[in-house]
Amino acid sequence: MKCIIIDDEATARLIIENYCSDIKGLQIIEQFSNAIDAMKYLNQHTVDLIFLDIHMPNFNGMDFIQTIKNPPNVILTTSDSNFAIEAFEYECIVGYLIKPIDLNKFNKAVQKAVTQFKSKKVENQKADVSLNEDDILYVNIDRRLIKIDMPSIYLVEAKGDYIMIKTETKNYIVHSTLKKIEEKLPDHTFLKVHRSYIINVQKIIDIEDNCVLIKKDIVPVSRSNRPILMKRLNLL
Repeated sequence: MKCIIIDDEATARLIIENYCSDIKGLQIIEQFSNAIDAMKYLNQHTVDLIFLDIHMPNFNGMDFIQTIKNPPNVILTTSDSNFAIEAFEYECIVGYLIKPIDLNKFNKAVQKAVTQFKSKKVENQKADVSLNEDDILYVNIDRRLIKIDMPSIYLVEAKGDYIMIKTETKNYIVHSTLKKIEEKLPDHTFLKVHRSYIINVQKIIDIEDNCVLIKKDIVPVSRSNRPILMKRLNLL
């Protein structure tokens, strides 16, 4: 993964560079002491991950994210915890690290970025392949039949008499039951992990205790379904 560091503190840049040097496949290709120079660079180059400070002269990190088009994954590195809630409203932000940066937390944030990077590569490769009929789901919304590509679904959540289908690009609320959609989804990809949730196993980012992280959704896993889920995973 090609990475850049944007931080006005030279010491902070050096620490991040040293941390990255111990992670295979991570390459720091440029460093910047201000966001303006980084923006100019990104107008001509593509990167996979940005380590970004929030408080910098003239142009802060949050303004920077809003300004660039199609931002890659971003890990915020800052001494200010006040932006944590706002930060995770951005799809591109995959980590929020408080200085001084803990190495274990750094590695965990980078692993999340790597997982998402690999997932996007797989999805882009799949997009080049025509979907067959088994990959398509039609849902009835406001008397219209809407086509959904099933590989893009990462989560289905029961909400009373309705279900919410979350996809890579859009969410859909459908008058139906979890049982009905479970029958339509391929069981080699999807798994009901809780009475209110069906997940796309291939979209899992992290598992901790009795919860899984998919995109930015933390999904509970029932005690009875956890062994089934663990059997489905390609564990090392």
